[in-house]
Amino acid sequence: MVNILKRATYLSLIVNIFLFIIKIIVGVISNSIAVISDAINSLTDIVSSAVIMYSVRVSLKKPDEEHQFGHNAAQPIAVFLIALFTGIVGINVVEESIKRIISPDKIHVNSAVYIVLGITIIVKIILTRYQSNVGKTFKSPALKASAVDSLNDVLASSLSILAVFVVELGFPYVDGIAGILIAFFIFRSGYQIAKENLDYLMGRAADEHLILEIAKRAMAVKGVVGMNDLRSHYVGNKFHIEIHIEVEKSISTELSHEIGNKVKYAIQEIEDIQQVFVHIDPV
Repeated sequence: MVNILKRATYLSLIVNIFLFIIKIIVGVISNSIAVISDAINSLTDIVSSAVIMYSVRVSLKKPDEEHQFGHNAAQPIAVFLIALFTGIVGINVVEESIKRIISPDKIHVNSAVYIVLGITIIVKIILTRYQSNVGKTFKSPALKASAVDSLNDVLASSLSILAVFVVELGFPYVDGIAGILIAFFIFRSGYQIAKENLDYLMGRAADEHLILEIAKRAMAVKGVVGMNDLRSHYVGNKFHIEIHIEVEKSISTELSHEIGNKVKYAIQEIEDIQQVFVHIDPV
C-alpha cells in the first residue's frame, strides 16, 4: 500500500510539472489569459501535489510518543490548506481576467496552443481515473481530492480551447471571460476538497451502515449479552470507536477482560477503523 500511494503522488507531481511548463510557454507566446490561467491552474496542482506527497508520507508514519494515535490527520489538514491556496490563486486570476475584458490584448493563436491543451485534456482524464482508483482503494482523502482537482482541470482546459477558437473568430474579450470561468473551476476545486475534508477535521461520527456493522460484530462475540452505548468520531481519516458492552456480572474479571479484547479486535478488523475503546458493564 505504502509504495502504491507514494508512486501515485510522485506521478501526479511529475505530470503537473510537465503540463505547467508546456502551458505557460504557449500561454506567454499566445498572450491568452485563458491559457495562462490554465497554466496557473497547473501551478496550483504542482503545489498541491507536493503538499499531498509530503502529507501522505507523514500519514503513513507509525504512532510515536508525540502522536500516539498515528498521523492520519496529516492528509485532511494538507488538503484543507490546499483549498485555501486555490482560493487565493482564483482571486488573482479573476482580477487579471477582468482587466483583459475591459482592455483586451492582442492574442497570437497558433496550432501549438490547440496541441498543448489537447494533450492536457487527455493526460488529465487518465490521471483522474488513476488517482480516483488509488484514492478509493486505499481510503486516501488526499488522492481523492487530487482526482477531483484533475477532473476540474479537464473542464478548464476544454474551456481554454473553446475560448481560443472564439477569439480567432474575432471576439477578443471572450479570452477574459474564459479566464474568469477557469477561475471558477479553481474555486470549485478548492470548495469541493475543503467540504469533503471538513468531516475529517471536525470529527464527524460514522454513518448508520458502519454503526450497524460495529454493533453486529460486537454482539457476535461470545459472552456479550448486550450493549448500551456506541460513539464514534474521525481522527484524521480513520474512526475511533467507544463502545459499552454488557457481560454477565457473575463471570470473572479476567474473562470479562478477554471478552472485551475480542470485541476490540473484531471491530478493528474494519478497514475504516483505527482504534476501539471497550467499556465493560456487568449486568
